[in-house]
Amino acid sequence: MLDRIASKVPLVRSIARLGFDHGGDRYGYVDDADFGVINREQRVDRWVRTTCGYCSVGCGMVIGVRDDRIVATKGDPDHPVNRGRLCPKGLAEHLPVHADGRLTAPSVDGSAADWDSAIHAMLDRFRTALDRHGPDAVAIIGTGQLLTEEFYALGKLARLGLGVRHSDGNTTLCMASAVSGYKATFGSDGPPSSYTDLELADCLLLIGANVADNHPLLTPRVLNNEHGVVVAVDPRVTKTTMLADLHVPLLPRSDVSFLNGLIRQVIVDELVDAAFVDESTAGFDAVREHVMAFTPDLVADQCGISADDVIRVARAFATAERGMVAWTMGVNHSEQGTDTVATINTLCAITGNIGRPGTGPMSITGQCNAMGTRETGFTASMPGYRRYDDAAHRAELAELWNVEVGRLPAERGRAYPDIVDGVLDGTIRALWVIGTNPLVSFPNRERTEQALRDLDVLVVQDSFSTPTTAIADIVLPAATWGEKDGTYTNSERRVSRARAAVPPPGVAEPDFDVFLRVADAAGVRDEVFPGWKVPEDAYEEWRRVSAGRPCDHSAISYELIDELGGVQWPCTEAAPTGSERLYTDGRFHHDDGRAHLSTVDPEPFGDQPDDEFPLVLNTGRTVEHWHTRTKTGRAAVLEALVPEAWVSVNPADASTLGVGSGDRVRLVSRRGSVDDVVVRVTETVRAGEVFVPMHFDEACVNRLTVDAFDPVSREPNYKQCAIRIEPS
Repeated sequence: MLDRIASKVPLVRSIARLGFDHGGDRYGYVDDADFGVINREQRVDRWVRTTCGYCSVGCGMVIGVRDDRIVATKGDPDHPVNRGRLCPKGLAEHLPVHADGRLTAPSVDGSAADWDSAIHAMLDRFRTALDRHGPDAVAIIGTGQLLTEEFYALGKLARLGLGVRHSDGNTTLCMASAVSGYKATFGSDGPPSSYTDLELADCLLLIGANVADNHPLLTPRVLNNEHGVVVAVDPRVTKTTMLADLHVPLLPRSDVSFLNGLIRQVIVDELVDAAFVDESTAGFDAVREHVMAFTPDLVADQCGISADDVIRVARAFATAERGMVAWTMGVNHSEQGTDTVATINTLCAITGNIGRPGTGPMSITGQCNAMGTRETGFTASMPGYRRYDDAAHRAELAELWNVEVGRLPAERGRAYPDIVDGVLDGTIRALWVIGTNPLVSFPNRERTEQALRDLDVLVVQDSFSTPTTAIADIVLPAATWGEKDGTYTNSERRVSRARAAVPPPGVAEPDFDVFLRVADAAGVRDEVFPGWKVPEDAYEEWRRVSAGRPCDHSAISYELIDELGGVQWPCTEAAPTGSERLYTDGRFHHDDGRAHLSTVDPEPFGDQPDDEFPLVLNTGRTVEHWHTRTKTGRAAVLEALVPEAWVSVNPADASTLGVGSGDRVRLVSRRGSVDDVVVRVTETVRAGEVFVPMHFDEACVNRLTVDAFDPVSREPNYKQCAIRIEPS
């Protein structure tokens, strides 16, 4: 077992514990007063229970309302996920709701419009595009921040009501590789583990998962695991690596080599769970033959680490009674994301670390309801994780919806990156963007700008003005968090309620109501949304559609969620309060009932450094901000904490470049440049590597990133490309 490194670990963990508590105290470095009214009951008229609308942790919270305005948030002490704690974004989540920049009325070609005229203009222009350019001419890009009921409605509207062939969500930009990897190994999507397992694992391997910044309220779970060994695998020194017992600083895009090395060492040391492999997996012989080339010395050379670290981590994981691997975007944001996930699954499978407490491969999802979009979606799969190419699945869904089976598509259609390609090649002429900001969030911004300029019509539905709404032809104003009702599903498959505490401003409406309006205007409401009036109507239908599927919601009701604070699917008559883990019986969703193990060779990233572009760029998030700052940029306290982007530069590179902390520089890649970025000289990044946060339109890192994608999942490779630094 690994020795605990450095006496600072207990101290760092203690400080971090204090930092994540609140309730009248400080959040580490910011006073609660900065976040508005916190725990001052006498200044609040009423409190409304809901779920956070930022990341996928799914924290329960309570909204404070005074004079029909949201004036406070605090953690829900009874919610099973966060147990009363909130991160800075959650504590400040009420601030953007009434901030400047809210969209309050529709507009068409820059002029204010009413709902009827805006939606009729949208549909007329969609019909024109279809008439002129054919059935591929219209596409939709949604978001993982819609409520489950809304995304289910959007899928039905797109496929059945409007006949749109190409519909996807921005979840493809963050979780598609986890989905594809789960399908490859287990035959279905769905994280097998629960947050409790983070606390129970005897060896917790975090790969590309800076949970302290990206999923802050999972950090207490890691900290509560005082008996187990925590290994953080990450190119950078992060808050999370500082909490770990061992930091393994892999070179960028070397994780497949590292995982192959771990698998080889497990086999060589005869630590394979032979019974589980024999009874529950397929492909082990091929894996054993494949990984023998990945000796500790080879892996050390390819990964930039010591051979001893490979051996120690492999033995720690395989000898642990309970081993768990968790990952986020450091794995997914790669041209090899799907393969990396499948290799993680293989490591867990050969050691028998699936389906038991404290075990499993757990993808930590990005957005608050990315899981709900995956379940109900009609994007990468049909609702209920049904496959487009499975005739039986199409027939079953057609019967449930009482439609002709020929109405259901037999193939997915274009994924998000391929929709952008379709605009550029002239195939797609009209685009409906819902709750996302692709000008800032999609890679290679110059190319994205060209695509959106080339459209005949761009419709953007959002709660706030963004760089993307600024160039839209038609803008539809939507309600935001705290203004609409429904459910979210978090990373551990837990379904929680989101509630409206106040009405939206102006004539803005919940996305659910907008979709009903569009269905009305298109004359398809009775067929597509039979009897629907409120989101719960959609959820009741979804319960029936999900019955018998891996993501079974059939026994979940709004009342049960209220009673338990959240319910994990599958939830059925046999498991009436939900299921904490998947695959507890060792049976999987492939036809043979087995987990299919994978053999994967590492591939270098395409945009390698050279004399002209000598540095490798890494991108990511910071705890204070969310995605493109559409909301957090309007919270003054969060802006004060992190008002601008920065570039982290190793001291050796800073000396070579002649720059110091606080200097302003230009970042240049083969695709574009970003000017006036402040330097932070720090040893948290290795020489030859730099880090830039992805949140800032003003210093948009996606002007630099490469438009390369995983060939299976279509997820972008945001994490590795070559750049240089110049004087600003």
